[in-house]
Amino acid sequence: MFRVLRFLRSTVVLMWLCGALAISTIALGVQAVTLTAQVATLTASATATALRHRKDMAKAVSKTKAKARLRRLLVAVPFVGGGAAIAFEARDFRDWQADHPDGTFATYSCEVAESSAEVMDEVLQDLPELVRPSRDAVLQRLPKCDAPA
Repeated sequence: MFRVLRFLRSTVVLMWLCGALAISTIALGVQAVTLTAQVATLTASATATALRHRKDMAKAVSKTKAKARLRRLLVAVPFVGGGAAIAFEARDFRDWQADHPDGTFATYSCEVAESSAEVMDEVLQDLPELVRPSRDAVLQRLPKCDAPA
């Protein structure tokens, strides 16, 4: 009789252990499927966001290039070019002044001269050799600034 009870107790413990392991396995399987679905959703979302960002950046670059191209064309036309250059520069100064409320036109000119000097070699290399001014001739026309603002 004692053997039967011990066998029954061992059987119940083993069945309970098998049931607990089966339930744990099913729960972990469901959790793995859920997490896999979440990863797939997040990956698709990140890919779509990256693609959208890339398209937006390409559009912004294209728009900036088109604006620069139109500015160059307008400036190339006599009389209209002078007025357009003045209007563009005035608008750029107003935009700069919105970010620097205490700034003066002299400070703006120095900042523009500094940034222009940084990219001057690239711009001059893009010009045809027949009309390309010397680097020193261009630098002499830029405003002289003692100290950066």
